[in-house]
Amino acid sequence: METILVKTKKWGNSLGIRLPKKTVKDNKLKPEEELIIQIAKPQVSKAKELFGILKQKEPIEKSMKDIDEALDF
Repeated sequence: METILVKTKKWGNSLGIRLPKKTVKDNKLKPEEELIIQIAKPQVSKAKELFGILKQKEPIEKSMKDIDEALDF
């Protein structure tokens, strides 16, 4: 069984996915073939989740530099 990461795309009122060319070739897939797809969302780390929520006006490098200066690094 092969595991790949794909993104859903809006397709009319539905969602569709595209399979990478390598996956299609390696598995000898043809149009109109039926497939069984197991759906699992990737886990997002707590740090990524937190930093994704924060809106910053300054680049992260400047924020990190300011923190270093404040801690005398």
